[in-house]
Amino acid sequence: MALIQTRRGFLDGIAAAGATSLILTRRAEAAEGPLETTTVRIQKPGSDCVSSLYIAEELLRAEGFTEIRYADPPHPGAIGTVHGEVDFSPAYASQCVRTIDAGEPLMLLAGIMVGCFELFAREGITSVAELKGKSIGVGAVGSLSQELLTLITAQVGLDSRKDVQWVTDPKVKPIELFVQGKIDAFLGFPPEPQDLRARHIGHVILNTAVDRPWSQYFCCMLAGNREFVATHPVATKRVVRATLKATDLCAGEPARAAQWLADRGLTPGYDYALQTLSENGYKWREYDAEDTIRFYALRQRDAGFIKSTPQKIIADGTDWRFLDELKRELKA
Repeated sequence: MALIQTRRGFLDGIAAAGATSLILTRRAEAAEGPLETTTVRIQKPGSDCVSSLYIAEELLRAEGFTEIRYADPPHPGAIGTVHGEVDFSPAYASQCVRTIDAGEPLMLLAGIMVGCFELFAREGITSVAELKGKSIGVGAVGSLSQELLTLITAQVGLDSRKDVQWVTDPKVKPIELFVQGKIDAFLGFPPEPQDLRARHIGHVILNTAVDRPWSQYFCCMLAGNREFVATHPVATKRVVRATLKATDLCAGEPARAAQWLADRGLTPGYDYALQTLSENGYKWREYDAEDTIRFYALRQRDAGFIKSTPQKIIADGTDWRFLDELKRELKA
């Protein structure tokens, strides 16, 4: 009975948020104008931490969208908005910076959450500095995990080109190499950290949700296709609004959100989803999205990953006007 009430309560929460959105939408139609399109394409979240994009579906319908499509990225780790397969994607901040630096048609609109990566190490290694001379597993050379690990190790004075041994295996995921004891460390994201904790394998030496400076900035951002944002400003604002309201639901009722995802087969498991939603911060009102991009751009430029200045990255690939408006509209 309690579980039924929990599910019903969360659905009621979505319905209430949807009703509020409907009222706001009617008001917005006068101020913002009608939707330029009633169809929106969203990249499927690759992790529970950005599953608010799934929960936003009913809110998007309340915003006036009648056709909401979720699509896989063209290949693992890709940002679908760049390739035109989708209109909006969740993406890691540093990944977005490199994409903008490359001149791709990406426009950052808001921060979604803070902290999702955890650096696991074998027994005997207690800090990032102790990774000197050790082996670290990454999915592929040049991958997001390798880039982020390069920034993390540089923060403590290590040069990843000579101080660590990168290990890649196209047939075996880094987490399995770690479980088999073939590498000393690897960077995991949900549900990998939850899985390792459940199996009591390894321990965390850095958690981007709580350890500075990483915990002071967004990790996952909401990105839009540049052309879509330019030609569909009303639709863009409503997508951002629905997404941010969905993150509030995840933050306020993580157990209900996790159950909602589990019931629909959108998560590997309820327990893992609950841990992720409970431990990661959905702080879109509190954190500064632009400062996040500046932070990563500075470090990526120092590491040689990008050539552009932070100012150019921000000028070319961000549009915070919708976020600024929504911070005023959706005051807690």
